[in-house]
Amino acid sequence: MGQSFSYWEQKSFLSGFDVIIIGSGLVGLSAALKLKTQSPFLHVGILEAGFLPTGASTKNAGFACFGSLSEAIDEIKGSGEANFLNLVEMRWNGLARLRRNLGDEAISFLQYGGYEIFKDSEQDFAREYIERIDYLNRLLQPIIGKHDIYAVSNAKIAEFGFSGVKHLIKNKYEGQIDTGKMISSLISKVAGLGVKIYNNCRVQQFADSGGGHEINTDQGVFKAKAIIVATNAFAKQLLPELDVIPGRGQVIVTAPIKNLKIQGTFHYNKGYTYFRNIDGRLLLGGFRDLDINTEQTTEPGLTNLVQTSLEKLLYDTILPGQQPKIEFRWSGVMGFGSELKPIVKTVAPGLYCAVRCNGMGIAIGSLLGEQVADLVLS
Repeated sequence: MGQSFSYWEQKSFLSGFDVIIIGSGLVGLSAALKLKTQSPFLHVGILEAGFLPTGASTKNAGFACFGSLSEAIDEIKGSGEANFLNLVEMRWNGLARLRRNLGDEAISFLQYGGYEIFKDSEQDFAREYIERIDYLNRLLQPIIGKHDIYAVSNAKIAEFGFSGVKHLIKNKYEGQIDTGKMISSLISKVAGLGVKIYNNCRVQQFADSGGGHEINTDQGVFKAKAIIVATNAFAKQLLPELDVIPGRGQVIVTAPIKNLKIQGTFHYNKGYTYFRNIDGRLLLGGFRDLDINTEQTTEPGLTNLVQTSLEKLLYDTILPGQQPKIEFRWSGVMGFGSELKPIVKTVAPGLYCAVRCNGMGIAIGSLLGEQVADLVLS
């Protein structure tokens, strides 16, 4: 006869919602936090397709960053100074909002600084960016409030023990967090405010039911006055018209390394590749640019091409002469598009979205959640 819910279950768990949020990542949870903080009597629920958030919120590298040197210069070339500054301001303010909402201890925020590496073979490529450090520092000073943001830090190359690295550019104001602790803290916070979270509840479709919406899931039909789609890379599954392209990021983490010299967050290859220290281990991810079409997928998975490239960079450049065991391998899916600006908008009456973080979810996720909550509240 199919799945059947009691009268009590229908009344208390599946209906009567003011807002249903689809997606329990950083954006969705931040939206719920803003809604309940601003309007405590709202009945808010979150539907999550997976046992844990399916996208990148707990699968990314935990970089609290606003852009490496090469990324920043290329963004200016592509979209102009004004658009670039708007993006950086959003990222910087978003990080401040995340830290304010949860506290540095709760997310293990550490500001060791971030670095961009350029190999010996990339000297000419590096020079183009290094020559524009002063220009970029002047441009960002009003936002960051500091004038010494980016600087050449070649003396650190030997200290970190890198091989084949010619230049190292430091960003003093970049940090790192523990994304598992971040999401866990947010879940505890919104649950304490009365938000109901339903895991393993995949949304199949939704429709306007006249004065509200019906949300069909593989667990049953939910009813709400308003819907927020906060599924980032997976947004096109529910809103096909959106300009959102998935980008899978593959990540590895080593076993603990005795006397690990590396401390901070590191960018390579215009941000496509990245690594950092975490709990005495090294986390390394990226190289999706080696096979961009294959990595434009919402499916989890690992490929030999990317995994081999990550290991080669690890053993040849980052930790030369060492062969640490790889203990963890996984992938997460980010949301990109033809523009760097995220999409936060009213799609239709009572239907809203906050998606397309363009690989900067940690930086802008809290802000996007609050922005879409403001749309609902207005």
